[in-house]
Amino acid sequence: QVQLVESGGGLVQAGGSLRLSCVASGRTYSANTMAWFRQAPGKEREFLAAIRRSDDGKYYADSILGRFSISKDNAKNTVYLQMDNLKPEDTANYRCAASAVKYGVALRSSRAYDSWGQGTQVTVSS
Repeated sequence: QVQLVESGGGLVQAGGSLRLSCVASGRTYSANTMAWFRQAPGKEREFLAAIRRSDDGKYYADSILGRFSISKDNAKNTVYLQMDNLKPEDTANYRCAASAVKYGVALRSSRAYDSWGQGTQVTVSS
């Protein structure tokens, strides 16, 4: 099992920025792909971005392309989500996740991930 702990959420005004962090521990060797998801009240869990540990390959959702970026620091076992130009509709609970899968469209679905963090809340005011 991989343990994941997110941090960096908070309250910001529209147009502002936040940087989320996710620190992994435990069986990190099994985490071939790390990803960020979010879920707002009354909505389904939404894929945002993923990054492959071995070669830094990335996947992005069209909904956040150009505003959010994913990165990692393998030495620190940490994955980041830089969020710029935040909008009120970005308000949600953000969670990181780990998957043994390396490639494919399945990585855009939560079903590909078997380890999850507890989440960090992001609230964007207008």
